Amino acid sequence: TGTLEMKFKPDKRVLIPVIAVVLLAAILGGWWYHHSRELAASRLTLYGNVDIRQVALAFNGSARIEKMLVVEGQQVHKGHLLAQLDTDRLQQMVDAAKAQVAAQQAIVDRMLAGSRPEDIRRARADLAAAQAEAEDAARTSARLHALSARDLASKQQADNAATAAKAAHERFKAATELLHLAVLGPRREDIDAAKAELAADQAQLALANYELSNARLYAPTDGIIRDRILEPGDMAAPQHPVYTLAITDPLWVRAYVPETMLGRIRPGMAATIETDSFPGKHYRGWVGYISPTAEFTPQSVQTEQMRTQLVYQARVFVCNGQGQLRLGMPATVTIGLDQPVTPAHNDPCKGP
Repeated sequence: TGTLEMKFKPDKRVLIPVIAVVLLAAILGGWWYHHSRELAASRLTLYGNVDIRQVALAFNGSARIEKMLVVEGQQVHKGHLLAQLDTDRLQQMVDAAKAQVAAQQAIVDRMLAGSRPEDIRRARADLAAAQAEAEDAARTSARLHALSARDLASKQQADNAATAAKAAHERFKAATELLHLAVLGPRREDIDAAKAELAADQAQLALANYELSNARLYAPTDGIIRDRILEPGDMAAPQHPVYTLAITDPLWVRAYVPETMLGRIRPGMAATIETDSFPGKHYRGWVGYISPTAEFTPQSVQTEQMRTQLVYQARVFVCNGQGQLRLGMPATVTIGLDQPVTPAHNDPCKGP
């Protein structure tokens, strides 16, 4: 027995280092546990998906598509020509409207210029001729009236001469008025009516040009063509989209904030975004929007809280996606909760 006790007696030279290692591990474990709790309390981790805006692009007119100039996945910039309709009919409408405007403009110019000198000289000549005829008719009437009083001419002849003299005098008055009108030129009311008709023709031309411009479809902003829906030969209409454009700027992550953390984040706070597609790659971002209303957690979102708990939607904008982030891509957002308060107008993307 004594031999056995001596045989299983612990060796202090081995026991002391083991105890030291255990104590050190316990100290390090406690420190790590405390540090992890402090780290977890100083930052918020959210889970969501990359989201972007999309635009359904359509022609603002109805005609057959002549050209489709871009394809799916192509990067386009604002003002980029994407497609074009058949413009033969629209161009003819523009040409007809231009001709109508030119014709009416000539009428207005003629009225504003007034009577030509040749017209005025002719009116003066007509007046002079009418005056001579009136004077001759008056003299003839006077002679026949005197002869009729002495029974040298018939009463009928004297009456006819008087009537002719009166008619000649009226023609003289009419010629006088015509000369006056020639000197004055067109009436102001006629000029205003001609100008109004010219304005209507110009508006018709502008409308024709507008409809012609609508035969070309341009990109309203920078983005990527996601879907090419129609093809050349298809009939386009305002209610039929031709392309779907994905707007890559701004780009954000749609995440959901638990109600218990709502008071610790605010718009403008800097954030870090990570994805499984690019391990170790970090994207800078900032909290741009927090929903004012609560909702139940969507089924596609994973959080550490129960799914029945109310959450608030947040948009964490990405400063520079570098063309690597795609619509619907799962993402992890980390927000430091100990950030200093910065003015709302400061853009975190412009920081160092």
